[in-house]
Amino acid sequence: MPRNAARMPRMTGDIGATLQQAWTSFLDLVAPVVSPDWGALVLLLPLAIVPLALLYLAASGGLWTRFGITKPRPRVRWEEGSRPLERDGQGAPIAPIGLPFSLRTGLVYPSGTARSDDGEDLAVVCPMCRVERLAQVPTCGSCGLVLKVRQGLTVARPAGPPPGGAAIA
Repeated sequence: MPRNAARMPRMTGDIGATLQQAWTSFLDLVAPVVSPDWGALVLLLPLAIVPLALLYLAASGGLWTRFGITKPRPRVRWEEGSRPLERDGQGAPIAPIGLPFSLRTGLVYPSGTARSDDGEDLAVVCPMCRVERLAQVPTCGSCGLVLKVRQGLTVARPAGPPPGGAAIA
């Protein structure tokens, strides 16, 4: 018996039955692709959605992390206490505007300071009219500007619920 004869279905005398059998075999082969088992595919949906959701969360979390690391930060230098007066090209002191200072000691003090450490009265230059006055005087005698700088921020919170209502729980 030849090899090809073992693989092929037996030929009967009816060509129509053979074509019908070939067509049925072809449809059986194509049926799972054309009309799949939808119940099984619906059960596989979480296997497709979960990795996409995790990928999205990882990407967005990574972007937020990168932003948090590389975002531009303000350059803040805390100045505590006094600092030396700035000088011009000839070495003469430049009086700071709006900050208390002492020409005798050559120091600039933090806002709100009225006397130096040794008890000397400090001077301040008005930011509006550029007139020098004592730092103890809060109002400029020339333009009327009140130069009062608060040192800290106080946050007051109520001790209980607002009157007439309960706190949000």
